[in-house]
Amino acid sequence: MKVGIPKEIFINESRVAATPDTVSRMAKGGMEVIIETGAGLNSFISDDDYVKAGAKIVAGAEELFGAADCILKVQKPLMNDRAKKHEVDMMKEGAVLITFLQPYANLDIVIKLVARKITGFSMDAVPRISRAQMMDALSSMSTIAGYKAVLLAADNLKKFFPMLSTAAGTVYPAKTVIIGAGVAGLQAIATAKRLGSRVVAFDTRPAVGEQIQSLGGEFAPLEVNHGQAEDAGGYAKEMSADFYKQEQEIIRKHSKDADVIISTALVPGKPAPTLITEEMVKEMQPGSVIVDLSVEQGGNCALSEAGKIVVKHGVTIIGTTNLPATIPVHASQLYSRNILNFLMLLAPDKKDIKLDLEDEIVKGSMITHAADITSNGVKEAVKKANIAYPSGNAARSHW
Repeated sequence: MKVGIPKEIFINESRVAATPDTVSRMAKGGMEVIIETGAGLNSFISDDDYVKAGAKIVAGAEELFGAADCILKVQKPLMNDRAKKHEVDMMKEGAVLITFLQPYANLDIVIKLVARKITGFSMDAVPRISRAQMMDALSSMSTIAGYKAVLLAADNLKKFFPMLSTAAGTVYPAKTVIIGAGVAGLQAIATAKRLGSRVVAFDTRPAVGEQIQSLGGEFAPLEVNHGQAEDAGGYAKEMSADFYKQEQEIIRKHSKDADVIISTALVPGKPAPTLITEEMVKEMQPGSVIVDLSVEQGGNCALSEAGKIVVKHGVTIIGTTNLPATIPVHASQLYSRNILNFLMLLAPDKKDIKLDLEDEIVKGSMITHAADITSNGVKEAVKKANIAYPSGNAARSHW
């Protein structure tokens, strides 16, 4: 089996889906690894590093996609301007793709995968179960995002984070409010505490209160049953409008005097809930900072703008996207290990992919297979959007 690792072409993407360590493990297991020249340069990995690990370097994307039986990527497939072809169209028909597909936001790409009979797996859909922990790339990248969010906040805040006792008097610690205590939120709590901030954290799940407190944060609970707040896969569920309004009011009690707010609340396949209204921003202290980690799905703050740092009502609102790509060395290391573990699940003999369609992880993360959409949720989204797609040998034009 040939495993291909292309150079990422998504704007400002510096990660790569394989490192010399994971390439070596694939090669020693009997896989042939081909890598597009320059694929690792933004993660400070040279072509020579890959060759020493057992990979073969190919000159361009078209050659790589056309030869690989399995493609490992970081970002969704895109139009390659240099080749003048979409990455999906360059893939071998019937190949396997493993990447962060984000299918609900990229239904057009899902349709292209179906048309090419590509078996597509989305790393952001790996079920959050114990057996899949070593494949949980979303958690790995969220760890980086939570850490970097606090560094961005500290860089833009016009105050110290810690308490300082000086000859000129005492400087009191900054107050940081974290919205959402998932992986990103917990890492943000830990990082803010290490910098000396006082931390208050909100979450819909009472069970995470102990985790917040163990990191030195103050837990601000919302009385919601754990089963209501999470789906069977361990991801947050969309709640009612009344629920979000209640949450806004609870957050508002702390946001008024917050120096920093870091929001991480996301619901897979849905717009991010608005938890910080414009009125709440107006009430915040001038010079305070909001880092909106959900900005790529619309944002938790009503005033955040994707890819921008803006100042509204005296508050700096950071909507920087793709934070893991700003720490590419460790982001690539972590992601490549996650994706290798996933690949080894699909290819237990380390040579050929043998799909166990009854496996919970395989079923949960598979989006397309055998010229059809296999994810019920994605299929329903396509149906709702009234998008026609080919299924098997016939084009499906109606439901």
